[in-house]
Amino acid sequence: MRVIEIRGAGGPEVLEVAERPRPKPGPEDVLIRVVAAGVNRPDVQQRRGLYPPPPGASDIPGLDVAGVVEETGEKVSHLAKGDAVCALTNGGGYAEYCCVPALQCMPVPRGLSFVEGASLPEVFFTAWNNLIWLARLAPGESLLIQGGTSGVGMAGIQIANQLRHATVFATAGTAEKRAVCLEIGARAAVDYRENWEEEIRSLTDGEGVDVILDGQAGPYTQKQLDLLKPDGRLVFIASHSGATAEVNVRDVVRRRLTLTGSTLRPRPPSYKGRLGAELVKEVWPLLESGQIVTRIHAAIPFDEAREAHRILDENRQIGKVVLAVDPALADKIASPAAAGGVD
Repeated sequence: MRVIEIRGAGGPEVLEVAERPRPKPGPEDVLIRVVAAGVNRPDVQQRRGLYPPPPGASDIPGLDVAGVVEETGEKVSHLAKGDAVCALTNGGGYAEYCCVPALQCMPVPRGLSFVEGASLPEVFFTAWNNLIWLARLAPGESLLIQGGTSGVGMAGIQIANQLRHATVFATAGTAEKRAVCLEIGARAAVDYRENWEEEIRSLTDGEGVDVILDGQAGPYTQKQLDLLKPDGRLVFIASHSGATAEVNVRDVVRRRLTLTGSTLRPRPPSYKGRLGAELVKEVWPLLESGQIVTRIHAAIPFDEAREAHRILDENRQIGKVVLAVDPALADKIASPAAAGGVD
């Protein structure tokens, strides 16, 4: 099978098309014939040498895929060859075939294409894990999402708006991106290059917000803690602006604040399976009805993975960038008929 390898830490030029043996599924795994693969920020960090795969994970990048079940492990009973699925992988998504724990597979929501299906797992797993499980976002609370038009940001805005009826604020770097945040449910969107914390404070009449979802950390940290209401929660999903920060611990104690964070990739399949089950129950019906949408910024041919990474490096994307691994099927509605190549 063809794969995309990372040939040393560096820019997009270190991505190379190569050939490797087709993997074999373990007893609790499925082998997926990949039609499309999501491109995510952790892939970029891995390419730069800043996010090594956990022990036992594939060194091939790619954390979410959509495609067709090709083979099932002996202990897998709920999936069969020919099923159209999307899946959160442990790596290995930039390939024509990918082995995934069966618990991490979900049906592609009805009416969505394989490209759209591939855009879902990593960002919706991340948003649900951090906003619903870790931050305990409650109905009617207020939320600030840093980077509202990232894949995770767009998923988070819509989950919070549709399922918690939260008041959502977002940051974004261009007028076009801020307009998209408003279209999908944010109450307001502000420019993170300006005095964003004062704007949010003004928009909330000085009260601040209950929850903040952030991937920057560093110098943002204390500013965000200062924006939280008493009992507020700050959740980190990355630390792009700095791995350390000086924090007023006395204020954290006095106002009962929570500062936490997460990485999903090292979690066991049982944990990810519970997340996936909740998404299928709570979010998938809203994707099928159009109340929640996935926005595809670009579907890039598999051989042009370098261009996909350049888009993320330059922060041009609004929504998800996806690799079309099998261009003949990538834009088809993901149904058993489409999976089998029958119209």
